Amino acid sequence: MTTANADMIIEGRSLEEKFDPEMRFRPLPTATAWLVAGLLLALSFFHYYTAGFGLLREATHRGIHMAFVLGLIFLVFSASKRGYDRVAPSNWWRPGSISLIDWALAIAAAVASLYVPWIFNELAFRVGNPSTTDVVMGTILIVVLLEATRRSVGWPLPVISIGVMLYAYFGPSMPGILQHPGASWSNIVNHLYLTSQGIYGIALGVVATYVFHYVLFGVLATRVGLGKLFIDLATVVAGRYAGGPAKVSIFGSALFGMISGSSIANTVTVGSLTIPAMIRVGYQRHFAAAVESAASTGGQITPPIMGAAAFLMVEFLNLSYQTIILAAIVPACMHFFGVFMQVHLEAKKSGLKGLPAEELPKAAKVLREGWQTIMPLAALLIVLFSGFTPYLAAFWGITACLVVGASRVPVITLGFLAAIAAGIATGMLTQLVFVGPVLAFVLALLVYTYLRSEAGKAVVFDLIDAFVIGAKYAIGVGAAAATVGIIVGIVTLTGVGFKISFIVTSFAAQLAQGFVDLVPAGLANLNAMTLFFTLLMTAIVCILLGCGVPTTANYIIMVTVAAPALGLLGVQPLVAHFFVFYYGVLADITPPVALAAYAGASMAGADPFRTGNTAFRLGLGKVLVPFVFVYGPAMLLVTPEFTWPGFLFVTGGAIVGIMFLSAAFAGYGLTVMRAWERWLIGLAALPIIAPDPETTLIGLAMAAPVVVSQVLKGRAAAVPKPA
Repeated sequence: MTTANADMIIEGRSLEEKFDPEMRFRPLPTATAWLVAGLLLALSFFHYYTAGFGLLREATHRGIHMAFVLGLIFLVFSASKRGYDRVAPSNWWRPGSISLIDWALAIAAAVASLYVPWIFNELAFRVGNPSTTDVVMGTILIVVLLEATRRSVGWPLPVISIGVMLYAYFGPSMPGILQHPGASWSNIVNHLYLTSQGIYGIALGVVATYVFHYVLFGVLATRVGLGKLFIDLATVVAGRYAGGPAKVSIFGSALFGMISGSSIANTVTVGSLTIPAMIRVGYQRHFAAAVESAASTGGQITPPIMGAAAFLMVEFLNLSYQTIILAAIVPACMHFFGVFMQVHLEAKKSGLKGLPAEELPKAAKVLREGWQTIMPLAALLIVLFSGFTPYLAAFWGITACLVVGASRVPVITLGFLAAIAAGIATGMLTQLVFVGPVLAFVLALLVYTYLRSEAGKAVVFDLIDAFVIGAKYAIGVGAAAATVGIIVGIVTLTGVGFKISFIVTSFAAQLAQGFVDLVPAGLANLNAMTLFFTLLMTAIVCILLGCGVPTTANYIIMVTVAAPALGLLGVQPLVAHFFVFYYGVLADITPPVALAAYAGASMAGADPFRTGNTAFRLGLGKVLVPFVFVYGPAMLLVTPEFTWPGFLFVTGGAIVGIMFLSAAFAGYGLTVMRAWERWLIGLAALPIIAPDPETTLIGLAMAAPVVVSQVLKGRAAAVPKPA
């Protein structure tokens, strides 16, 4: 690992811990830190091994995962903010600088998590008729889970979970349509703890089976230099053009987002290089921070990782992973295109230049020095699109990261390491008994060889540290997913999801009727307006919920509660899932809780709220595109409505509309725009984006005067004035 790459990782990690509650770890003394690191390493190796050599029984796999996750949270997250300031003193009530209460909670969490796998063979006879021990263990798990989630991701998700459990218990006292027979505490614990529809449900299963592996892959890929390669390539491609560093930020964030799947990680890693460069060429500080944070939110919608959403969609929709990521490609491109257009027009308006030639890396040198770092992503995609499971693809991606990382020490050649990887593949495919021990011996010999040199030691410990950090980054997501299982479980227990869907659609229908009555007859369709208002309310709730709830949890909650409402109005499940997911991600750049924007503002020394507002404006593509693919599903490529003419019409309209809206926001097209031009072309963009021939023509007609005016002014400005 190069010094520059190491510095970027260290700086990025400190900023992530500052702004992301899931990565704010308490300091520990050396002995305790080694113990915790060993447990984190064991968790990573457990997932790495099972991904390649076979998952355990479902309940056992999820139970072991949750036992590690919850137990570790009480060791690495302090109960209060004061615990992050310094290493606490070690004494009899705080052994290893961790209080006895935290040790007890960690043990209780592990025992309660492993209890269900322990009684699995008897579970068929216990569900619906839990014993006293079952209720006690389930209660313990619910309590420690809520506390673990509070520590790792904050208060909102536990508060929502407690609220829905109270709703289940006090059902007979609820008003109107929300009333239900109610459930005893024993029945609530039975449903949440002993069935697969609660805590041990799909959300936890997806994190334990897929998400953990891809978080680990992202950390390792960054550690071996793939992130730096992406940033360097983006600089080569876009650095020389007007506003070059901002365009580097967009391309770099798009590429880095493929492996990070995290808005904040994207912001601090890419932004550590691009934000200072943007400020240096003339962008205002808040705008530079907003560009990086807006582009970085694309990390969660960019295939192949997409945070955790892609894997959850696989389980919820029963579609292949390849189908999900194909559907995600065009909407993700629309997001980055929207940011790019505003950045480009802002640069033209302000006369900003690109980076000087001496600051631009040489393409040949970048590829020569970093070509091998692309191997992990290539291995992952090849295995994935060969029809194998996503976790097996992650296994080979991680294995390739280890090969690339180890090859940086000249004691062993890259070819020999590749041969070892091929041997592992042969052993997995042929299931020969002797292959495992032989490869274990070879790998042990390899590690021994590396440890005999200083450079080798650095590589070994760096890769081990990546496994530890990868596990640290994933435990907060694991707790959030398990807690979301409480919410999903209560929804299935009480049937409240369909009641909320009915309330939402009924209210939307009333709003639609009022709107139809106001406009001239024939200009508005009642069903279409009902769908529009339902989408609008769903989008607002997604953004508001996302202000306090992690994206993955937000997505699961909204799919459980809001997606049925969209289904009642004829929206396809895949389209509905993408809609709520996109608006959930927007919370990362939507004030007042715009974590990615605030991280960028800190790096730029800018006002956080102003940065968040600007970032939201720059993310207009992500705001508008979900409405486009609801009304024009052909944009998602894999829907039954897909045809090439339909796809080109829908996507072309979105591109033109985003260009016009970007010009309106920037106040610049071919030249500086007057106020009437900005308003008119901004209003014209909306009907152009709508995937309907009539509205598109209306929008183009509205935009025509502005386009003509801009062309004429542009030509006049290009004519040289007489001396």
